[in-house]
Amino acid sequence: MGVFTHVHNVLQDQGQSAIELEMSITSELSSCSTSSSFTLGFRHFVWLHVTVCIIMITDGALDKTAFADDVGSEEDLYEDFRSSNHRYGHPGGGGEQLAINELISDGSVVYAEALWDHVTMDDQELGFKAGDVIEVMDATNKEWWWGRILDSEGWFPASFVRLRVNQDEPMEDYPMKAEDGKEEDASNTARRYGVGQTSKDQMRTNVINEIISTERDYIKHLKDICEGYIKQCRKRADMFTEDQLKTIFGNIEDIYKCQKKFVKALEKKFNTDHPHLSEVGSCFLEYQTEFQIYSEYCNNHPNACVELSRLTKVNKYVYFFEACRLLQKMIDISLDGFLLTPVQKICKYPLQLAELLKYTNPQHRDFKDVEAALNAMKNVARLINERKRRLENIDKIAQWQSSIEDWEGEDVLVRSSELIYSGELTKISQPQAKSQQRMFFLFDHQLVCCKKDLLRRDILYYKSRINMDDMEIVDVEDGKDKDFNISVKNAFKLLCRDPEEIHLFCAKKPEQKQRWLKAFENERKQVQLDQETGFSITEVQKKQAMLNANKQHHTGKPKAVTRPYYDFLMRQKHPTLPTNLPQQQVFMLAEPKRKPSNFWQNISRLTPFRK
Repeated sequence: MGVFTHVHNVLQDQGQSAIELEMSITSELSSCSTSSSFTLGFRHFVWLHVTVCIIMITDGALDKTAFADDVGSEEDLYEDFRSSNHRYGHPGGGGEQLAINELISDGSVVYAEALWDHVTMDDQELGFKAGDVIEVMDATNKEWWWGRILDSEGWFPASFVRLRVNQDEPMEDYPMKAEDGKEEDASNTARRYGVGQTSKDQMRTNVINEIISTERDYIKHLKDICEGYIKQCRKRADMFTEDQLKTIFGNIEDIYKCQKKFVKALEKKFNTDHPHLSEVGSCFLEYQTEFQIYSEYCNNHPNACVELSRLTKVNKYVYFFEACRLLQKMIDISLDGFLLTPVQKICKYPLQLAELLKYTNPQHRDFKDVEAALNAMKNVARLINERKRRLENIDKIAQWQSSIEDWEGEDVLVRSSELIYSGELTKISQPQAKSQQRMFFLFDHQLVCCKKDLLRRDILYYKSRINMDDMEIVDVEDGKDKDFNISVKNAFKLLCRDPEEIHLFCAKKPEQKQRWLKAFENERKQVQLDQETGFSITEVQKKQAMLNANKQHHTGKPKAVTRPYYDFLMRQKHPTLPTNLPQQQVFMLAEPKRKPSNFWQNISRLTPFRK
């Protein structure tokens, strides 16, 4: 029997459930031979087509008989498939990218603002912090753009930035100077423009309009997720448990409810006749506490990515999610891309408010509220950004530990989640005052000691660790130390009174000693901050990080990499586009994927100081 004859029959069978329909069609598709007239890609196309129909049937939105009559022959649909050049999982669009390149080619200067920190270990990439302004010099590639900050140039992931609303800086007209040197009032300035408002008022109008329009788009986006995906998933108890849905979607329904109220409050404050007079700052202040629900969503997002990755290895789930997207008429982005948007949104608010404040007259009734709202949303975004960074670091820490030979005791991640500082020190041990050159890695709660291999200096052996929670740091003056009865220079001690324990360390240079003392101070501050904010890494995340690191280690990858790949790039005449693509998931997917490397070689880059 032909596959479409079978589809025709099962869709006419009003007595079959969605599960029975799916099982029946799965059996028929599996029995089809892969021939020139029925390629694997076509089989996927048919599956997707049928999945859409099954969802519509369960919604009561499609008459099965009518659908079966309209399907046509297998040859007709195959011809439609070929002519449509259907592609799975490839995002379309590119209008904005084309417009950017046209501006650049015309000689215009295009600026973008960073949504997140971009920490890079690659000399060909451009590092920046959230809020930095980047001049976009080349946007021909959809994923990676070439940009400049001051004297630095390099590639950066396009998904990490947003284009500035106002590309041209306005004249400083709050207030302006007349020819006689006296200040000119705003009304005179407005008359000179002939439009009843200053250039900054026009810029403020642009920002207000962007805030309102992006908020409306965001509400539509949240609605599509809740009604297009969650609603359909709940109907398929055979495919999803409630726990799975909670893991995948987190509290996005609560966010949707919150944002609907927020956008209504914004629209009430929006002055349609004179947008620059709108007073929206109070709305952000009113909802700043409710915006804290984003923290739960962002903390859960890594788990959502893991669960989605697991499910989408099964074709049935791939087709189901794609069918949900098509029925809701959503743009061609995968589900994990849609679920990234709330994190992007909460990080975008401080940038929008900073731009709004920039173009708000200090005498404007909204000025103080916008200023306060900016600080409030910065605090919300800062907490989320910090959690994101810390969650990314646990994978790197796990990779580092897996590269250490002869590791003993519990994993670093059991107690720690942040590398504070690292470097070489001379450790002096009692009772013979024996000195040993060692590599030390200071994490929150512990200091790990390693020894370099005599021949392969890039290989480390685990030696010991010190519990920092019980230690007191003492600065030691140059000269003879009474505890060890030896002369020391650039030294400090770690003291533990119960039981009595003394560790003496010497740095090569005074500035290195000061960096270590500052690092110990930062370690205590980090521990205290984590306690105050309630930051913690779940056991699932810790285990997953170690599992991933051990899998990578067991693949036979050498412990040391002779030269990073960007050394080769530096010898090229022209910069080369990175071959890696920026990740479209957050936290563990918030920065571009890195080339595999031995982590300890680059671990100092995670610390606030250079060695």
